[in-house]
Amino acid sequence: MTLKLFACRAVAMVVAAGMFIRVFAGCEGKPPREVVLYSSADSDVLAKVVSAYEASGGAKVLVVGDTEATKTTGLVQRLLIEEDAPRADVWWSSEALGTFTLKKRGLLRPMDSAVVRAAIGDRDAALIGPDGAWVGFAARARVIAFNTKVTGASPKSLGDLAQERFRGRIGMARPQFGTTRTHVAALVGAFGEEAATDILEALKANGLRLYDGNSSVVRAIAEGEIDAGLTDTDDVWAAKENGWPVEMNFEASSEPAVAGSSGWRTSGPLVIPNTVALIKGGPHPEEADRLAAFLLSPEVERLLASSRSRNTPTLPAVASEYPELLVPGPWAVSTSEIVQASEAAAALIERLFPLGG
Repeated sequence: MTLKLFACRAVAMVVAAGMFIRVFAGCEGKPPREVVLYSSADSDVLAKVVSAYEASGGAKVLVVGDTEATKTTGLVQRLLIEEDAPRADVWWSSEALGTFTLKKRGLLRPMDSAVVRAAIGDRDAALIGPDGAWVGFAARARVIAFNTKVTGASPKSLGDLAQERFRGRIGMARPQFGTTRTHVAALVGAFGEEAATDILEALKANGLRLYDGNSSVVRAIAEGEIDAGLTDTDDVWAAKENGWPVEMNFEASSEPAVAGSSGWRTSGPLVIPNTVALIKGGPHPEEADRLAAFLLSPEVERLLASSRSRNTPTLPAVASEYPELLVPGPWAVSTSEIVQASEAAAALIERLFPLGG
């Protein structure tokens, strides 16, 4: 039997070892247009965006995903391993630190084609990486989620989570991965390593529980395993859609609240955009440019804003259509501060929350 190598029609999606592989059959001759996307976005959101792109006449998208527990970290390691023979064309991360790592290692090419430049539009300059290596879009915010059935004032700051009444009743995702890792780096970058250590040690001393992902934190809150925890807006929106007894507070600015600490404070909610970038040496560069431009389009911002994840649009015109998703008083920590603090943050995480410890 002769195996047909090319196809005109996608007939199946196979999921194995965290990888989504599109299978083709039924057509001879010219190979289909295709593009390879590595993404840590949630699978339901990812599927909607890919379907919309292909329906618009875009190339077939071959998607490689990751698990909820490791999220971006596993994909970054895969890209580093493939550095000399890239398989990916486009990188879509649900957070930013992994993208910064790829930029530092020289794995990204500038997003400077005409089609991508047009798609960037009038986004804030803070959402555009050095040398145009990446662009931020469709943001989430770090929030304090809580069970609405718990009596007493709901927690509004990290200091509140360290109160005795929450002892053993608070949680967060493992900080080695995802947006929790970015949050720790922001604390280190903005307030210094000593202050960040004070904050994390106080939470740990108050019985902080660690979970495999932000969605697991929210589920634990809904089921009454814990009363409150750190997570992202998208996971709370999904919980509310499910009818779970979960609500969220955007972290309020606060002054030091722990005796002997000069740095126990926050400056508002941390906003974390999705990021898109192009892989240097990817096998389908022209198709990669087109897919990246689509990810930055108003259509995708609207799709993500109206999805279960309820991402905040970064294009001003689209953001004005969703005033309920605007993040109040966002934390003005800069990308450079987070990047510069990432190594110190990783060392702090390993010391306080070692894997397997």
